Amino acid sequence: MNKIVEAAIEADPKLPIIRITRDFDATPEQLFRAHTDPELFVQWNGPDSVANKIDYWEARTGGSWRYVSSRVGDTSGEEFAFHGCFHEVRPGLIVQTFTWEGMPDAVSLETLRFEDLGDGRTRLHAQSLCDSFEGRDGWLQSGMEVGVNEGYARLEQLAAEGKL
Repeated sequence: MNKIVEAAIEADPKLPIIRITRDFDATPEQLFRAHTDPELFVQWNGPDSVANKIDYWEARTGGSWRYVSSRVGDTSGEEFAFHGCFHEVRPGLIVQTFTWEGMPDAVSLETLRFEDLGDGRTRLHAQSLCDSFEGRDGWLQSGMEVGVNEGYARLEQLAAEGKL
């Protein structure tokens, strides 16, 4: 029987920040690679109902990225695009901006840290500083936890299959 692991998603009461924490059966190096290698990123990012394609991806300090998502099986051609800049990329740390192009003025600053727990396990600490409490609360009410948890489950599966 597979155990379902959900990420802890918390809103800071004093700042427009979302904090996400989840443990993985993967090394920090594997998780870092999954977040910086575009071919891996598209395999796990987001909810199961969405397929992603990379427009461009420069996972380096000073680089930028853009990907486009569409609903699996949707023939309408509707797409959702996201972009940002990598401010710092080094083992154990990624700092980047994140913008959904449907709301171009709502830019968040994201920090990802990969904490080595030993024995091939890692705790991912992700923090998103949103531009406002309204923006943060909109994210929280959007159903984002589905995409976070389904995506992280696929990431865990990629690690289990030795694909990281």
